[in-house]
Formats: sequence, structure tokens, C-alpha cells
Amino acid sequence: MQTLNQVKYLRAALNADKNRGSKIVLVPTMGNLHEGHLQLVRRAREVADIVVVSIFVNPMQFGATEDLDSYPRTLTEDQDKLDAENVDYLFIPNVEEMYPNGIDNHTTVANANLSNMLCGIHRPGHFQGVCTVVNKLLNLVQPSVAVFGEKDFQQLAIIKRMVSDLCMPIDIIGVPTARAHDGLALSSRNQYLSNIDRVKAPLIYETLQKTRDAIIAGSRQYETLCETAKINLKDAGFDVDYFDIRDQNNLSLLNNNADNKKIVILTAASLGSTRLLDNIRIEI
Repeated sequence: MQTLNQVKYLRAALNADKNRGSKIVLVPTMGNLHEGHLQLVRRAREVADIVVVSIFVNPMQFGATEDLDSYPRTLTEDQDKLDAENVDYLFIPNVEEMYPNGIDNHTTVANANLSNMLCGIHRPGHFQGVCTVVNKLLNLVQPSVAVFGEKDFQQLAIIKRMVSDLCMPIDIIGVPTARAHDGLALSSRNQYLSNIDRVKAPLIYETLQKTRDAIIAGSRQYETLCETAKINLKDAGFDVDYFDIRDQNNLSLLNNNADNKKIVILTAASLGSTRLLDNIRIEI
């Protein structure tokens, strides 16, 4: 595995691969890699010849009071894990390499419609930062395919829309959420949980499952289902940002009479200072 930290070296290496006819796939990450990330890498290996993984903790997507400075950085361990997965290139730019004119002076990319709901309400500007850095990475690598996790379903939907709207010749693949033995979605931020909160945390997935089961059983009282879920989570000590049932295709809210076939149940809730994100998709 080659580790590169400058755009010019990355492009030179990839140009040589492209000239040989190799198909390239990108897996963007912020590092502190866990099994969920490695599942993305394995999926990437299945769909292309050359696997590029990026590690960049993107300051543009963090709010002023969020955990940019304390976000876990474990580069040596990450390199060992990626090397074991036979990754071809690891790209680890610094902030100056990605934003040479400064973040405040940088051109940004956003989809206001999909970004100003759900997580976007509670993290203003977050998805503009995500779209901008993903757009940059896609332009730098110019892959045929890029792989993302489905845990952040809203992020995945926004990236798919961005690629489509901007006519980028790239296939976006989503990989199902990796979970711990008790159902908790794997996340780099899970290590922030106290021992007591770690025991409570799987309730977020259990609540999603109960809501899914009610819908499969025939309930279409979506507002009632969401309110019940929020009450149960709050009673257990969660600070709930949202618990919503939406259309998978455009993230629009469903009314009780809707006959949507593809549904996603999404939630974000915090235990202490740790924000947990999860979702379940249903095809009726």
C-alpha cells in the first residue's frame, strides 16, 4: 500500500493506473477505522481493480461546538488495517492541501432541499461541508465507483443526488450498516460512551426494529409511531434530535394515508455527549 499526502503524487500514481486500463474505486473516511469501514473496503475490492482510501478529518463539516479537535485520530493503526486489506493507495492530505486558500474562501457545494432537514436542522452547514469535501475527493481521484456506508442514510442520499445533479460519471454504492453483537451501529464516536450508556445504546436499534415491525404488520399511523418511539427513547435517557419515517427516494415525510413502497426510518439521539445515528429501510 502506498501512502500519499499530496494531490500531485496521488494524481500521478492514478494516471499511471488509468493508462493501464484499471478501474478505480474510492472509499472516503475520516479515519479511526473500525469493522464498518473495513466492510466498505472489502466491497470496494469486489467492484474495481484499484482501491483508494482517503483519511481526512474535514473541518468544514464540523460545527463550532462539535468535536473536531477531539475526534479520534489513529493513523498508524488505520494504516495497518488498510494494508492488511490490500488497499492500493491511502490518501492522507492535511487541511492546507485540501483548502489551500482557506476554508472560508473555498467554493462550496450543497443541496439545500435534502440538507435542511433531519440532521441538517441540528447540524447547520454540516452537509455543505460533506458535499464540498466529497466533491473534491471525487474530482481528485476520478474513480468509476465510490463506496459509502448506509448508517448515515441522509448523507448517502445527498451524495447520490450531488453526483446525479452534477453529471459525474461515478457509481455510488451503499453498504449496509455494520453492527456490534447487540445491534448498535458501529461508529468511531461509540468509544465516547460511558459504560452505563454503552449498555443503553442498543435501545436505539431496538426501537427502530419495533417501529419497522409495526409498519410491516400494517400500521400506517406514522406520526403516532414516531411519537411513541421518541417517548420510549427519552424515558430511557436519550436526548432525541428526531425519529422520522420517510420516503427512501427523496426523504419526504409520509402522511398516514401514503402508500409508499420504499420507506426508511431514521433517528439521531444522544447519550451524554455521544450522538448516535441509525436507520432501518423497509420495502413493502
